[in-house]
This record gives sequence, C-alpha cells and structure tokens, in this order.
Amino acid sequence: MSGAADPDFIIELFSGFGPVSVRRMFSGAGVFADGLMIALVVDGVIYLKADQNFTPLFEREGQTPFSYKTRDGKRTLLSYWRMPERLYDEPDDLAEWARLALEAAKRSHVRPKGPAKRKVARKKR
Repeated sequence: MSGAADPDFIIELFSGFGPVSVRRMFSGAGVFADGLMIALVVDGVIYLKADQNFTPLFEREGQTPFSYKTRDGKRTLLSYWRMPERLYDEPDDLAEWARLALEAAKRSHVRPKGPAKRKVARKKR
C-alpha cells in the first residue's frame, strides 16, 4: 500500500483502534501505542507485532513474517507479520488486530521474573 508510508494515513488507518504515533526508523517507520511498537512499516507495507499467541491468525490469512536482506543472505524477523490487505478496508477488524499486536508487544516487553539485583553502595575511601 503506497499510502502506508504516510504517517497521517497510518494514524487515520489505526483510528478505530485508538491513538498511535509514527516514528521514522531505519528505512521505514514504527507505529507506537502506549509507548510500545505495535507495527513496522517498510516499503509501504505494514507488519504487525506478533508472538506465538497471535501468529496462527497470520498463518490462516496466508501472511508471512517480515524479512530483510543482509550481506550474508536473508533474515526473517518472526515478531512482525504482514498485515492482511483486507484490514485496510475493515476498520473494526484492524482495530482488533491492533489490540492483539499491542498485547503481543506487552508480553514481549515483560521481563522474566527472578531474583532482583540490588545495588550495593560502596564506601568512598
């Protein structure tokens, strides 16, 4: 989608979900909600944040994860999947997928539980 490269278009597209911000990064942009990145936009294509709980929906829609070329070949980033084309025309469905992307971003942002490290004050000599 060529309009997906335009921040105003993205903000309007996600308006049914709620407020988002768009920040330029690398060769594209990130779409943020609640301070977390829920989507990646590269070459006019939107990829939503996903995890193992959300990935099956993308697979059922025949979508693929974001991939990019490196000097030594091609790499795939499994945490962002191509948004189905139909969502550009279905704002209610897009809002639901965006909520799922936000949930995935929140789950990936949680740090594993474990013993807390405490800073020990050192005495000055």
